[in-house]
Formats: sequence, C-alpha cells, structure tokens
Amino acid sequence: MKLLPVFATFFFSISVFAQKHIPLPHGMVYGDKPDTTAMMMAAKVEAFMGKKTRISTTIEGRVTAVTKQKGGWFEVDAGGGKIITAHFKNYNVTIPKDIVGRTVIMEGVAQKLFIADDLQHLAGDTVTGKKQHKVKTDPKRRLAFEVKGLMVDK
Repeated sequence: MKLLPVFATFFFSISVFAQKHIPLPHGMVYGDKPDTTAMMMAAKVEAFMGKKTRISTTIEGRVTAVTKQKGGWFEVDAGGGKIITAHFKNYNVTIPKDIVGRTVIMEGVAQKLFIADDLQHLAGDTVTGKKQHKVKTDPKRRLAFEVKGLMVDK
C-alpha cells in the first residue's frame, strides 16, 4: 500500500519531464487568418495614411515586445525608431512571448493617436494644470493597431 503513492509520484513526474519547448512554426495564425493581397511594410503605414485618422490594412513588421499575453498586447517596429502599439480586437486571443523578434503579418485597423498638445483638450493623453500646453508626448508612439488576425511569417 505504501508503494502506490511512490508509483503515482513517479508516473506524474515523467509526464512533466517529457514536455519539450516547441518553437513557433511558420504560418501559425492567431485570431482570423489575415488577407495578404494588399500588404505593406510597417514603416510605410504612417506615410500611406496621410491625413486620415483610421484605415483598414494589412501590414508586415517585426515584433519588438509582448506587453500582455492575454488579449494580445504587443509592439511592432515601424522603422526610424518608431513603434506601433498593437492589440487584438478579440480579447480571448493569447499570444506567446516567443513571438518577440519574429516577423508577422497582421490585418486590422491602424489609427493615429491624438495629441493633446495640439489644443485638442478632449483628445488623447490630456494633461491638466500648469503643464497643460507644455507637455511633449512621445513622438515614437504615434500609431495604434487593432488586430483582427495575425500570422507568424519568419
């Protein structure tokens, strides 16, 4: 009777050691599969938008950081030291930390962030008091991207 707990412990420990870390395969999809017919590089999105505040597009870029795994919050390199902050429209999507450094294709809505320094008092990152019109917002974070679908490319 004393051998039963020993065998049970041994059996469960084998299954724990048998698990291996598997890298992300090429073509892994999170959310919906993105449409790649009219794809552009992440560095060209801001110039392509012009004066528009929101556009629906598919972009390709390299993931620099995963902020939150649940909900799919991450950052994409937009070239020239700029960063696109991205998150999934569907909060049920969970992305792994291993996606950092990989090139991804994502489809969704890109939008410019409003800056309160442009005398838009009710928009963006508003500051009140003495600092109201002297705040310099981060120029590297000018775009946000709401992702419908993401595919690991390289």
